[in-house]
Amino acid sequence: MRFLIACLLLTCIFSQAQTPPPQQPFQASAPLSWELKNARWFDGQKLQRGNLYVENGVFVAKKPAKVNRKMDLRNQQVLINPLAEAHNHNLQTAWGWGQYADKYIDDGVFYAAMLCGDPAGVAPVRPLAAKPAAPDTSFVTACITSPDGYPLAAVLPEPSAEAAAAQDQIVLVDSPEQARQQWPTIKARGGNWLRLVLAHSERPELRQQPAMFGRLGLRPDTAAELTRLAHADGRHVVAHVETAADFDAALAAGIDVIAHLPGYANTLDEAPEVFALSEAAAAQAARQHAAVITTTAATALFKLDTTALAALREVQRANLGRLQAAGVQLLIGSDVFIGTARAELHALDELGLDHATLLRLATHDTPRALFPGRKLGCFEPGCEASFLLLGGDPLADLAQVDMPLLRVKQGRLLTRLADVAASSAQVSTSTADPPKAKKKSGKARASAKAKRH
Repeated sequence: MRFLIACLLLTCIFSQAQTPPPQQPFQASAPLSWELKNARWFDGQKLQRGNLYVENGVFVAKKPAKVNRKMDLRNQQVLINPLAEAHNHNLQTAWGWGQYADKYIDDGVFYAAMLCGDPAGVAPVRPLAAKPAAPDTSFVTACITSPDGYPLAAVLPEPSAEAAAAQDQIVLVDSPEQARQQWPTIKARGGNWLRLVLAHSERPELRQQPAMFGRLGLRPDTAAELTRLAHADGRHVVAHVETAADFDAALAAGIDVIAHLPGYANTLDEAPEVFALSEAAAAQAARQHAAVITTTAATALFKLDTTALAALREVQRANLGRLQAAGVQLLIGSDVFIGTARAELHALDELGLDHATLLRLATHDTPRALFPGRKLGCFEPGCEASFLLLGGDPLADLAQVDMPLLRVKQGRLLTRLADVAASSAQVSTSTADPPKAKKKSGKARASAKAKRH
């Protein structure tokens, strides 16, 4: 029994088996030093085996002089890096943060990008996102569309031109000239990223239809000018797209990231071919190093009938295949307001992506894309010591990702148990090691020697 997993792990497993009270938020321990013996971990391609050590929030090559937590994983459990969510909106207001931030940690999603906030709404969230037990979050605070564009219909109490002009959550631009005029205002919103909306850009006739108000987007020439201005100012651009033509327009504009795989939705009941990417477009995206955020989980929100859903899923499979074949960087993002990247992981699994690819995208590629200046998604010395402990092999059973037994962020244990968080920094021993024999006193040694003679 001496090789049982440390008591801490057992405590965490037991606590996860019971539904924690929703009023108990996650808390972070002090930074801990760890010794993880006989570990298995996913390195982005396959499982590795060996011992891992953590000190001062990063993985290190040698066992620390002082170890707070020593665990023998017996080559049974598996470590993966935390997941990342590249496209959502549920953490960009104080209300949303209160509702969903703990869900991110619970789901093992430690990194997130919120793609359409406004400066006033995001301001009270930033200090919350800086706490150790919070998901690391980047915010886009310059969200730009046309005066009749998406998402105005969703955010306005009354979808009208007058209401659109009166709001200040979203920047409205109608031409390249307006883009240049409003650039100082756009810059003042802060952030390193802009979000542009392209929606059915190949159909200008829709702008004459009142029923389409709030569902369209920028003209391609306006998107191109905004991208030029952003790049000249050292900023990056992510573009919302709906159709394959929008995808082409985004590439022509020179954007950095495309949000949505075309075919994630079909709100105008168009033919599936409208969303089919060409091999030429996929090759162009690869040449321009333009990444694509998948968001296929969002398709389920539209409640399509069986035939329409099957047709859309086939387009998604084909688009994913073309992008992968061309070497385009895919990023995991769900755009599911009540969910996280975990939903997208399973949606892509249903579309046929293999488990090793999915785990690499979710735990390595996407975190590094969101926070390029940090050493994330790895277990080598110097990498941030953030990881999830799973009960089994996620390459064989992806559902293991849904049941993390342990969550560690930069060496800190994340737990809903306040007493565990508070006491974790104490130096501890573990059943990973056999008990040490007590040294005999001089008198005891003499007595033992006498008995032998």
